[in-house]
Amino acid sequence: MTLVEIIEKGGIAIWPLLFLSVLSLGTIIERVWFWSRILLKERIILDNLITAANRNWELVEELSGTYRTHPLGHFLFNALRVPNCEPEVFHLALEASADEELALMRRGDKVLEATIALSPLLGLLGTVLGLINSLRSIQVSDLVNSSTAGVTLGIGESLISTAVGLIVAIISLAFYRLFQAFWFARLRIFRKLAGDLEMVYRSRWFSANRNGSSKQSDRVENPNL
Repeated sequence: MTLVEIIEKGGIAIWPLLFLSVLSLGTIIERVWFWSRILLKERIILDNLITAANRNWELVEELSGTYRTHPLGHFLFNALRVPNCEPEVFHLALEASADEELALMRRGDKVLEATIALSPLLGLLGTVLGLINSLRSIQVSDLVNSSTAGVTLGIGESLISTAVGLIVAIISLAFYRLFQAFWFARLRIFRKLAGDLEMVYRSRWFSANRNGSSKQSDRVENPNL
């Protein structure tokens, strides 16, 4: 059965189903492109940031600017906007930046959720309307003769919208679950990276403050220094 035949025989419900299918397909293509760009570079960026944090914090700031087109780099770039802040402030900055990036990663989820919910219902509606059209002209006296020969064909055609609705919903659900799996994996990565960076930042900040306090106390004890 061709697409034209499906449209002709699917009834009135086929049009919103086609709209949802096009909307869902566009969202799926955009999300596949989005996640492919993230996954290809993620491991390299993650390793570089963690290595730089353990060696030279200034290099972390430089790398975050270099990688800011990637969610990991942009996440850290936003958190480092306030220079030399206290560890508690840095922790809050990491949380706010991570929430923003993770929210952007879920773009398109509402479209897929709506498609998954509405497509089967629209398919059932098309089937019910098709059955009504097929059966409303049948009389009890016609059941014993051949005048109902076209009823079976009409009922079969009315099920097309249900099949289309289920197909659209199943495909959308499969990709929705895949994108959700990607998102939860990124959530774990953001938490691990934020924890590692915060630990290094706290150690560096307390070390710098301890050294500054020691120098200040030396000046008080030895004014000639």
